[in-house]
Parts: sequence; structure tokens; C-alpha cells
Amino acid sequence: MIHGSKHPTTQSMKKIIHVDMDCFFAAIECRDDPSVADKPVGVGSDKGRGVLTTCNYIAREFGCHSAMPVFLAKKRCPHLVLKPIRFDVYKRESQRIREIFARYTDKIEPLSLDEACLDVSHREEYAWDLAKTIRAEIFKTTGLTASAGIAANKMIAKIASDWRKPNGQFAVVPDQVEGFMKDLPVRKLWGVGPKSAERLASLGLDTCGQLQELSLDQAMTRFGPTWGYELHRLCRGIDDRDVQTERIRKSMSVEHTFSNDLTTLEDCEAELPEIVDELKA
Repeated sequence: MIHGSKHPTTQSMKKIIHVDMDCFFAAIECRDDPSVADKPVGVGSDKGRGVLTTCNYIAREFGCHSAMPVFLAKKRCPHLVLKPIRFDVYKRESQRIREIFARYTDKIEPLSLDEACLDVSHREEYAWDLAKTIRAEIFKTTGLTASAGIAANKMIAKIASDWRKPNGQFAVVPDQVEGFMKDLPVRKLWGVGPKSAERLASLGLDTCGQLQELSLDQAMTRFGPTWGYELHRLCRGIDDRDVQTERIRKSMSVEHTFSNDLTTLEDCEAELPEIVDELKA
């Protein structure tokens, strides 16, 4: 049985913690407005074609989820409480959380406002204990709960952070990796999106154990030399990526959902100045 516990780690073994805030935006809204804490809450706009950025666990019980059109969310959950998006507040809370991370390591890779990977390999404490301490500090400082995954690499730590949500943590130590990966759905692997998962499923490859039955040559022949090689390693829980404290920005973007379709090039060009100004800001 795979379970979270305290284990010694060798000097050469990495200790990675993936911290993921629980329903971050919705949790902030419930914290700031306690009157809705026991109600289904979503964050988004109901104007035009608005979508949910996230929702709390109560709303998820009705089938609501992030990126769902608001009209559909309200259809599934008529008593959904919709809160407007407050990115300035979410960014402020995210910064407070990152300041907590920095008390324990300088090797921090933010993945979004509400999650990050921490390399605590240099610390003498068990990563399990550090994760508990960090989560307790986050709650004490912000009143928000976080979940954590602990492993020897980023991919497994990220997967593990979902195992005890909300407000829990889960560890996969090296001697448990083989058993952990065997029945893991391939869609959980880093870099496998919906289209890739669909393609793998069409080949009868739904789990990592099934994918492991392919030799390296077979994987590279079916999926190409680069992706086949990656899949062959990832399905075995092998991930050599370091926690990156700095990333070169490759793109910047903003988005806006229009109430009505823009059907001509002229219509699109007319909207560009406002969008460009928003991007510059």
C-alpha cells in the first residue's frame, strides 16, 4: 500500500515538495466572505460567455469545474454563488505564500499563482515534516489550506499532491515508485494532454503499466524518437528535470471572451488596440 510517511533519504536523493493550494481563488473568496463558506462558490463572470476560473469543493459535487461556461455551471448548480475575479488579491496572497516557501529553500519553481515545486534536498529534515510545517505556516498566515506531494522528482511530487486533497499530503519514496506507477493512468504523466491520452487509449495504453510493456525501440517507433524516449522514462517514474528558479519568458498573453462573435478581420482589428494596451499593462 502506498502511503504518506516519514522516511530517511540518502544524501544523493532529491527531496521535492509540490505544494498546491486548495481551490485557491474560491478559498480566498470564502475566507473573505464567511457567509458563503458552506455554499457552492464559483469564481468568474456571468456576463456574455463567462467561464469559471475555479470553484470550491461543494460546487464540484454538482459537476462544476474550472473552464466551465457559467451558464452551464448555474444549470448544474442553480444556487451557485458566483464571485467576481479579483486577480490583485490572488496575486497578493500568492506572494505571501512564496515568502513562506523562501524560509525553507531558495530553490522554488512557481508553476502558477497557486502551486510551486520546492527542492529541499539540502535540508536535514525529512521532506514529509517540512511539508507539514510549510502547510501549517500557510494556514497560519493566510487562513488557506494547501495540499502537498513529496517525492524524489517533480513529476511524481506533482501527481502525489492530488492524492490527499484537500488539506493533506502524500509521499512516494523511491522504493514505492514501481508500485505507484504501475496502475497510474497515463494522463497523469507530465506532458500528456487530452489529445495524447486519447491517442494512447486508442492503442490500448491506459495505464503506465501497459505503457511499460513497450520496449524503448517500440516506444520510439510508435511515438517518435524524442517523445517515445520521454514516455518510456516517464511511465517508469523517471524525471530528471531540476527545479528551475528562473525561466526565460517565451510568451505573454491576455484573453477576452466577447459576448458576440467577431466574424470579420476588420472586427478583430478594431479590438486589437485595447487588447494590446492590456498586454502592455
